[in-house]
Amino acid sequence: MKIALADEMKKIDKRAIEEYGVPEILLMENAGREVASAFEEHLGGVAGKRICVLAGSGNNGGDAFVAARHLMNHGAQISIFLVGSPAHLTKSAALNRDIVIKMGLVVQVLETERDWDKLQVTLRFVDGVVDGIMGTGFQGELREPAARVVRMVNSHGKSVVAVDIPTGIEADTGRAVTEAIQADLTVTFGLPKFGHMICPGEMATGKLLVDDIGIPKALLEDDSICQTYLDEPTVAPILLPRPLDVHKGSCGRILVIAGSRGMTGAAALASLAVLRSGAGIVVLALPESLQQMMAGKLTEVMTKALPETSDGAIDLAALKEALALAEDFDAVLMGPGLGRAQETQKFVQDFCTAVKKPLILDADAIHAFGGKAEAFKDFAFVPVLTPHLGELAHLLGLKVRDLRSSLLETVRKAAREHHAVFVVKSECTMVVYPDGQAFLTSKGNAGMATAGAGDVLAGTIAGFMKQATAGLAPLVGVYVHGLAGDLAAKEKGYGLIASDILDNLPRALRTLI
Repeated sequence: MKIALADEMKKIDKRAIEEYGVPEILLMENAGREVASAFEEHLGGVAGKRICVLAGSGNNGGDAFVAARHLMNHGAQISIFLVGSPAHLTKSAALNRDIVIKMGLVVQVLETERDWDKLQVTLRFVDGVVDGIMGTGFQGELREPAARVVRMVNSHGKSVVAVDIPTGIEADTGRAVTEAIQADLTVTFGLPKFGHMICPGEMATGKLLVDDIGIPKALLEDDSICQTYLDEPTVAPILLPRPLDVHKGSCGRILVIAGSRGMTGAAALASLAVLRSGAGIVVLALPESLQQMMAGKLTEVMTKALPETSDGAIDLAALKEALALAEDFDAVLMGPGLGRAQETQKFVQDFCTAVKKPLILDADAIHAFGGKAEAFKDFAFVPVLTPHLGELAHLLGLKVRDLRSSLLETVRKAAREHHAVFVVKSECTMVVYPDGQAFLTSKGNAGMATAGAGDVLAGTIAGFMKQATAGLAPLVGVYVHGLAGDLAAKEKGYGLIASDILDNLPRALRTLI
């Protein structure tokens, strides 16, 4: 499934109306009816229940008027408040406003303090609220009177269903500059929006339902839309089938360069994740003083000792040996637990520039290129980077709050300018390619906010370097890692640890085979 930006969705609606002849009023009817149906299911029936419908003056408000009509027909007691000027109602919204008035409903305009008192009393006693104030065209700061309504709704804690997107959330960024409706359920139309996936938009959205409302399928699958929802139908075809004559060498030979004194766990998790993802051979190259211990700990992972610093990190003197070692492998994962000693960081920089193998860079390997991301363009292969927001901010010389304000745009620019694949870890892990294609995962949960989860992700991606269609290993890795986390969460909840994700990788992978 594609994910739309606000302008893309606007163009889709326009093409459906102008090229296919689908009347706007029909799209509004379908949208409002779907909202009413979802609300009825959400409340377990609406007969005899009191519902407050908040409508703006745009087409989002028109959808809300339609929903009010259907909810009334199903026995609900409806109160409608118009947030905005009646003179500014769009043609389709005004038509549906007139219909509900003819059905005997009152559309209360919020003009005097007495009107606001009526809203306050209504919200106190209703069973639920329909938020149809602002749609996907909203940007910036929420102004009065909408801001006042949002504060009132949130303060009452009623069950809220949002029309298309919660009021106050930007569809393209997920930002809420000021207040935003906190919905329990959002019914969106055509395609999900980027703002539904990224916080605070994701938190405000609640459960997300997507309905095509009769928009022709070809418009919703247009290749010009460069955001894709990473789900099983998208991922499964990427995984290459194994032939009968498969052997361990053909499933992927992966070199992991990781670990330092005090951070051996990261190296172990990443290496085991490579194997648990189905790769055939894994060698962990690490500081020589740690080699014996890790060889005893990692039964299936081979180990290789490299020259180290006095603090137990890989030394620059290991460069020649590491480069020679890498020649026998299909890809190199570098970074988990490496540390940030000056000699080690220089080793990372020189190794990545000289090696002629695909690279997956995580954690301290990404840190080595802080402010030096232009170096990626000189690598033999397009590297895969797996930063969390803090690491990404350091790499690009930004602050995390700057990333949050325009995450997709910023990462797209970085991927294009620095010729790298970015796997950005946040509440919704995102994969962005240099050509601008972006993929947002459908898997993962808050329990995965635990030490080592990123090391497992990096290893999972590396494990698919020879098992997936060329260049698409990050997509399979992100999906399988997220699904493994979801499987772990079913048993462990917020108490899950990184090794629980690791243990569930085979189960997650099996769903794609």
